[in-house]
Amino acid sequence: MFFGRTRRIVSMWFPRLQSDRVLRARPVEAPFALVLKQANAERLYCLNARAEAEGLHRGMALADARIYCPALLTAPADPGRDARFLAALRRWATRYCPWVGAEGDDGLVLDVTGATHLHGGEAAMLADMRARAARAGLALRLGLADSRGGAWALARFGEGVAPPGDPLAALAPLPVAALRLEPEVVTALQRLGLRTIGDLAARPRPPLTRRFGPDLLARLDQALGHLPEPVAPDAEPPHYGIRLSLPEPIGLTEDVMAGTARLLERLCAQLLAREAGARVLELSLRRVDGGAARVELRLASPMREADRILPLFRRGVEAAEAGFGIDQLRLEALVVEDLPVQQLGGPVAARGAAPEGPALDDLVTRIGTRIGLENIRRLLPADSHIPERAFSVAPAAFSAPASGGWPAPRPRPLRLFPPEPIAARGPRPPRRFRWRALQLATARATGPERIAPEWWLPDEAWRHGTRDYWQIETREGRRLWLFHTPQAPGWFVHGEFP
Repeated sequence: MFFGRTRRIVSMWFPRLQSDRVLRARPVEAPFALVLKQANAERLYCLNARAEAEGLHRGMALADARIYCPALLTAPADPGRDARFLAALRRWATRYCPWVGAEGDDGLVLDVTGATHLHGGEAAMLADMRARAARAGLALRLGLADSRGGAWALARFGEGVAPPGDPLAALAPLPVAALRLEPEVVTALQRLGLRTIGDLAARPRPPLTRRFGPDLLARLDQALGHLPEPVAPDAEPPHYGIRLSLPEPIGLTEDVMAGTARLLERLCAQLLAREAGARVLELSLRRVDGGAARVELRLASPMREADRILPLFRRGVEAAEAGFGIDQLRLEALVVEDLPVQQLGGPVAARGAAPEGPALDDLVTRIGTRIGLENIRRLLPADSHIPERAFSVAPAAFSAPASGGWPAPRPRPLRLFPPEPIAARGPRPPRRFRWRALQLATARATGPERIAPEWWLPDEAWRHGTRDYWQIETREGRRLWLFHTPQAPGWFVHGEFP
């Protein structure tokens, strides 16, 4: 890309990236570590400098760490947030050059060829990186070389600068582990007396290739710049945002809705091209006084049909304050999900979703804008023979209806309530009993159906053990679900059939 120029690569390593991210918000002076559950055991994931000074290390069991350091403070690790933080650092690093890529989960690699003079030279650029990282509360180690492998080795094992055209001068004293080799290969080389990169580079190549294969010398050539190793910047995620600037301010609801319709058509075309659908949309209305009103729309399912989405904006637009007028509209899809193209007709579609699906999603969205999508819930079947655990409650907007139906080997009442005791004796249903101030007489009894508690899930409601359920039809017209507990004799009403 830069003809006639020596390639220069910078490796930025954040040795305590994860813990530094947490401690930036709440600094502590005591030993601190992030903990992650691995192989059914809590282990240290990342430590601050004080914890490392106490002899603790990554991968150490938390129980052992507390023995060595009782004052250790811990917090749960969050790899997802760490990845997003590293992505933010990657965007920040583009201030030095456009070619920035991720290096593992705690480092960055920059191709600064032809860009160092813009920052006062290599030394000034590296000093600026260190200063900015220190102000941000991040530990940083830097390596600069002609190759990606050489910069990686210097950042993690020697923190320095390799002179242009002669990387071996700076890499020779580094251990062979700096070549990004497998631990068993490093151990085998050390047993042969090859402890540094200089020792390895001085040995004849054929014997090394016969014993360790071609990967060893490939890593050496990558570090010395003999094999190319490009820096590929991460692709930016697609951005779904459309803006409309108006020549004259507007304030009427119909005018704003007309502008929103134009924005929706363009945005939905982008979503269709990428086979995606919007889950959360935000309409920003900039006023002439510099303020802005925002209308957020959370959808019950991914959508990209402008005619379906537009009416859902009306309530928020009507409530927005226009002030002295609105001169700019901006529509952005904040949350986007995959929405592949589906067949709408024919026998394939007949086996798919129900035709009332879109209408139901629109209804859930309309109600959700008033009471919140999380407050609209549906019941889903659960794999349990215990009546109270045979279903689960989930938000309708973030779950799919059960496609296989509700498995019911025996009839179940429509209404369930906590067991209510009644006065009765014996294992057979009582002929007469009193329930909720009603005198009832049994006309027909069907059962029993024995249900045993799930021993692996302790439940206080099932402390009496096995239950024998009966369907009772009374002469008064009530259809009840009763059970008897043989271990601790007693009768209870648990539900009512319609």
